[in-house]
Amino acid sequence: MKHVFSVLLLALSLPTLAVAKPKPTTFYPADNPYIQYTGRVDFRDVKKPRCWAPGAYFTARFSGPSCAVVVNDEMLWGKHNYLEVVVDGKPTRLLLTAKENTITVAENLPGKVHTLTVCKNTESNIGYLEFVGLRCAKLLPPVARPTRRIEFIGNSITCGASSDESSVPCGKGKWEDQHNAYQAYGPTTARALGAEWQLTAVSGIGLMHSCCNLPYVMPQVYDKINMRENLLPWDFSRYQPDVVTVCLGQNDGVQDSTVFCRNYLSFLQKLRRHYPKAQLVCLTSPMADARLTAVLQRYLTSIVAQTNAAGDAAVHKFFFSRSYTSGCDSHPSVAEHQLIAAELTAYLKRRLGW
Repeated sequence: MKHVFSVLLLALSLPTLAVAKPKPTTFYPADNPYIQYTGRVDFRDVKKPRCWAPGAYFTARFSGPSCAVVVNDEMLWGKHNYLEVVVDGKPTRLLLTAKENTITVAENLPGKVHTLTVCKNTESNIGYLEFVGLRCAKLLPPVARPTRRIEFIGNSITCGASSDESSVPCGKGKWEDQHNAYQAYGPTTARALGAEWQLTAVSGIGLMHSCCNLPYVMPQVYDKINMRENLLPWDFSRYQPDVVTVCLGQNDGVQDSTVFCRNYLSFLQKLRRHYPKAQLVCLTSPMADARLTAVLQRYLTSIVAQTNAAGDAAVHKFFFSRSYTSGCDSHPSVAEHQLIAAELTAYLKRRLGW
């Protein structure tokens, strides 16, 4: 009994260890001016800005050891969107799991100031995302936006569809399980050049012929926020790019040269009306076979020559060096998107002097 009493006295004499309490966090709604949005975003409800397009993203800076993102998922067809969450330059691909989601994207972070990017990885036919807000210790003023801007117009390749097997291998799961717009060639090129990006892309879409029962072609929907449904006019004054790349023709296949070139020239003229100062770059399809590649090279050479001869010297062409088809459904893989981006980045550096 005397021994037990001594142990009790010893325990009472020891210093009390303080338990560290988690730092309190504050909810910052989506319309906070410190949150920067890029891409085709619908701001009709500023508390819940909504986007359909792959590659739409927002950036923020915060202090504190943790951060949570609050986002709503349309759950169109019962499917969930994937996000790319990038904290201090480290990307993570996440699948949403509910209609309303609060996702802890960072915790136990060292240091005082952190950067966050949240990007929609899946495309418009998987449904919209609504950004509701952030929860962190303190939201900080953003750094200045990049002065360079690029828009990438295209189809499933530009969307980053069928590229990412990191979670679900090809042939397994659902179609959207391999989507990764953030790691697609466009955003990868933009990041290499220190530029903002916007993806104007829909899987299956063509210049004059779309596949997969898609009822629209790109010239019909390129001016919409929800391009997959041809809804909600886009205000082009919100994003004036320095460069616009056009990567169409894969879903058209080999078409009559006169008709294809006429449609392509008409589309370039529409783009020029919206973007009077942009450099327009016509690309071959990086997943085309040898026959389609040869056809597109001939057509684009003629189209660019005609446009230049008509007085628009800011229209160019770029041909990829080979076909990239090692991803799902013969699409480029994430690794191949890096190679495609390397080709395009080198070309744009030469062309623009960036």
